Amino acid sequence: MRLRGRSFAWGERTYLMAIVNVTPDSFSGDGRSQIDAAIEYAVRQWNAGADMLDIGGESTRPGHEPVDEATELARVVPVIAGVRERLPNAVISVDTYKAPVVRAAHAAGADMVNSVWGAPEDLLAAAADLELPVALMHNQHGTHYDADVVDAVTRYLRDCAERALLSGISPERIMLDPGIGFGKTPNHNIRLLRSLDRICDLGFPTLLGTSRKSTIGKLTGREAHERIYGTAATTALGIAAGIDIVRVHDVAQNRDVISVSDAIVRDWRPSGWTG
Repeated sequence: MRLRGRSFAWGERTYLMAIVNVTPDSFSGDGRSQIDAAIEYAVRQWNAGADMLDIGGESTRPGHEPVDEATELARVVPVIAGVRERLPNAVISVDTYKAPVVRAAHAAGADMVNSVWGAPEDLLAAAADLELPVALMHNQHGTHYDADVVDAVTRYLRDCAERALLSGISPERIMLDPGIGFGKTPNHNIRLLRSLDRICDLGFPTLLGTSRKSTIGKLTGREAHERIYGTAATTALGIAAGIDIVRVHDVAQNRDVISVSDAIVRDWRPSGWTG
C-alpha cells in the first residue's frame, strides 16, 4: 500500500497508528476538544514515531453519547486540515463510520478511513470513489454471541472484506480489526487475543487496537493512563501473531516494543545496523 509517497510493506514491518481524540469524553483522558491543542498533540504523536495519525471526533467509550454529523465534522475537519498544513507528508486516517465525514475529511487532507462499525455500504462507496484505504473493525450491540466469539468475529470480518472488494477497493488497502473491547466481555477479548492468527489468516492486512483498554485495567488493576506496560504486552504478542498495525496512545513506548518485536519476529533491523 502506498500513501503520501510511502510504501507500507505488509509482513515486513509493523506500523504504528497514533490515536488523536478530538473529543471531550475520551475513556483514556487524552481527548482534546480545542482545535489548536489537538493539532499540536497530533504533531507530537507524529514526531514521537507514528506511521499514521488516526483523528476521530466521536468517543466510543462505554456508555458514550453518539454525536451528530455536524458536530463530528466541526471537530475533525479543522484538525485534519491543520495537521496536513503542519505535516505535509504525514499519513492521516479519519476515525469515522459516516460517509459524509469521510468525504469532508478527505477534502481536508485525510488519506484513509478507520471505521469502528465495520463496512457500511455508503462508507465503502465513498472510500472506493475517493480511492481511500479502509480499516474495518468488528463491532456489535451487546456481548451475546450465538457461536464461538472467534468464529463470529472471523466470519464478520471476512464478510466486510468481501464487500469491500466488491466495492472496488484492492485487497492490500483493506485492513481488518477484531475490535478488542467493542461488543465483547473481557473473556471474549482475551480469547480473541489468543487467536489473532485466525484474523491474520484471512489474508488481509490487520490492525489491533488494545491501547489502555478496560480488559488491561481489569488484569492489572491500573487506571487508563497507567496501562502502558499492559498495552505493550499485547503489542508484542500481536506482532508475534502477525498483526500489521497497532493503534496506540503511547507512541514512543510502543515504538520501542515494535522495534524489538520486529527484529525477533520479522528479522527487521534499523538503518545503519552493524550487529
